[in-house]
Amino acid sequence: MKTSLDPRHIRREKAIKALFASSFHQEAKTKNKIANQVLGSAKKIDEITSKIASEWPIGQINKVDLAILRLAIYELLVARKEPAKVIIDEAVELGKKYGSQSTAGFVNGVLGTILNQMNKENHDQK
Repeated sequence: MKTSLDPRHIRREKAIKALFASSFHQEAKTKNKIANQVLGSAKKIDEITSKIASEWPIGQINKVDLAILRLAIYELLVARKEPAKVIIDEAVELGKKYGSQSTAGFVNGVLGTILNQMNKENHDQK
């Protein structure tokens, strides 16, 4: 089991904090490399989020939840360095730590739907 001292966990925490902070400023750059990469893909990520969570317009999603979702979706669809289940588990844990009572379930639901769609697309390509 990972710990809060895991370097990947620490990088993710720093990234969501930078993404959260950037949501209050017009500047698209932060001092965090991962957050900048996520922000570079934010339009695509937000389009995906809007399709999956259509009842929640991007502007109405809690800023912490949005930061966690943006990072996780970036890791799932763009970076692809970690297994999907690890990314989702980490996002849910970050949601429990930084979000509201409903964050973990919301994040898990959105990311689970994306994972199911990815698996379906991979299966259809075979």
